[in-house]
Amino acid sequence: MGQYSTLLVTPKAARFRDWSLLKRLREKQGAMSDTFVVVGGDAAGMAAASKAKRDDPDLEVVVFEKGEWVSYGACGLPYYVKGEIQSLEDLVSVTPEQFREERDIDLRTGHEVVAIDPDERTVTAESEDGTVTQSYDALLLATGAAATEPPVEGTDLEGVYTLGSMSDGEELREYVARAREDETLQQPDRGPACRYLEDCTGPVAVVGGGYVGIEMAEALAANGFEVNLFQRGERLLPTFSEATSEAVADHLREQDVRVHLGSEVEELEGEDAIETVVAADERIDVEMALLGTGVRPRTELAEDAGIELGPTGAIATDPYRETSAADVYAAGDCAEATHAVTGEPTYVPLALTANRHGRAVGQTVAGQPATGGAVAGTAAIKAFDVEAARTGILDHETARAAGFDPVTETIDANSRAGYYPEDGTVTVTLTADRDTGRVLGASLVSEYGEGAVHRSHAVVAAIHEAAAVEDLENYDLAYAPPFNTTWDPVLVAAKVLSGSLR
Repeated sequence: MGQYSTLLVTPKAARFRDWSLLKRLREKQGAMSDTFVVVGGDAAGMAAASKAKRDDPDLEVVVFEKGEWVSYGACGLPYYVKGEIQSLEDLVSVTPEQFREERDIDLRTGHEVVAIDPDERTVTAESEDGTVTQSYDALLLATGAAATEPPVEGTDLEGVYTLGSMSDGEELREYVARAREDETLQQPDRGPACRYLEDCTGPVAVVGGGYVGIEMAEALAANGFEVNLFQRGERLLPTFSEATSEAVADHLREQDVRVHLGSEVEELEGEDAIETVVAADERIDVEMALLGTGVRPRTELAEDAGIELGPTGAIATDPYRETSAADVYAAGDCAEATHAVTGEPTYVPLALTANRHGRAVGQTVAGQPATGGAVAGTAAIKAFDVEAARTGILDHETARAAGFDPVTETIDANSRAGYYPEDGTVTVTLTADRDTGRVLGASLVSEYGEGAVHRSHAVVAAIHEAAAVEDLENYDLAYAPPFNTTWDPVLVAAKVLSGSLR
C-alpha cells in the first residue's frame, strides 16, 4: 500500500440497496414493513438497533441476546471488582425495559441464536420457551469476543477466572468481597486454595500483561492481595512504546506487584482448585488466578453460515460492514475494521469501534449508508497512579511491512508551566515515515492526571488526516499554565522528530 492509502470502496459496496426505495416497492406489493434483526445485545448491536429505529420508526427491529445483560460497559468491570463502582447496574447504559418501552425495540434476552440461513434469510434462536425462527431483510452479527485462555493444563481448576462478561465480574467481586467487610458474600468451600473469603489474602496470579491483566493487577493489589503478574514477552503492553511499557512496569513494582517478564505460564497445578502457577524456571503458590491473555472474535455463527472470515480471523466486511452474504452485516468485536494508517484489515476489539460501526450499520439499514470510519488502534490504560495511551503504528517491523520507512523519537516534557505548582512529566514516543513525514503512531505516559491520554488525541487527529510531522508541529494547541507548557509535549515531540527527518 502507498503511504497515503485511503479507505477504498470496493465494487461490492455498490450492491447496497436503497432501503427507502425497497420499502416503497414492498409496500406497493402489500408486503409488511422491513425487519432488521440483530444478534448480540451489547455495544455494536444496541447502537445499530437504536440508530435504525430512530432513523426509520416504521422499521421492525428485533434483537436476540443470549444473556440477560445488554448495553453494558465491560471496560468498567475491573473497577467494579476493585470496589470503585458499587453496583453492576451502574455499568448499564440503557436497560432492557428502556429499549422495549421507550425505543420500541423487540429485545429478546435469554435467546441464543444457533443458526443463520442467508438463503432463506432467517435466524434460529433457542430459549427456555423453545425454538423460534425469525426472518429478516437485514441482519447484523454483533456477537462480540470471548476471553481466551492460554493453551496450558489447569485452566478448568476452581479459582481460575476470566473477565469477559458481567457474570465473570460478579464472581470476581465476590472473591474480593472480604475487603468490603460484607459477610453476606462469603466464598463457598473451595478446598485447599481458599476455604473462606476472610482467609484469602493472597498470593494471587494474573496471567497476561495487557489491558485486562494490568487493570486487574491494580484491582487485586488495591484489595490487599499479593499480586504476581506474568507476561510471556519481555515487556508489558507490547503495542505501546518501550518507554511507556517500562514506565508502567516500574510503577507496578512500586505498588508491590511482582512483575514476571519473559515468564510464560506452562501449567496451573492443583487437585480440585488452583494451588501453583508453573512458569519459566519458577513455581509460585497462589490462591487464585485471573487469565487476561486477550480475546478472540466469536465467529462460529458466521462460519457455519458460510460467511467469510478475513486475514485477522475476524469476520470480513466491506467498508459499510456488509459481509460476504448479501444484507448480512458484522460490527464490533467479532468483525474486522480498516486501519487508518495502512488501509488494510485489522482487528481492534475496543468499545468506540463497536459503537461507531454499530451505529453506522443502523444508519445504513435505515436508508443512509455510512461506514463508521477507519480505526487507528487508539487505546488508553490506567495503572494505579500512571496513565498511558497509544495510537497508530509504532512497531518498525509492522510499519516497514506496510511500505513505510519509520523513524522514532522519545522525549520527556513538563506537563505544566515550570513555575506552576505540582507540575509533572509526560513522556511522548512519536513515529513517522522518513520519506513523506507522515505521522504513523504515538505512545504517551505520565502520572495520572498529567494528561498523557488527552494529549494523544492530537496525534489521533494527525493520523486520520494523514498529516505530516511538520503539520503536527504547527497545531495550535491550547496553553495555560495550569494545563501545559507553551509548547505542549506533543508539539515538542513533533519538533524533535521533524528535526530527525530533515
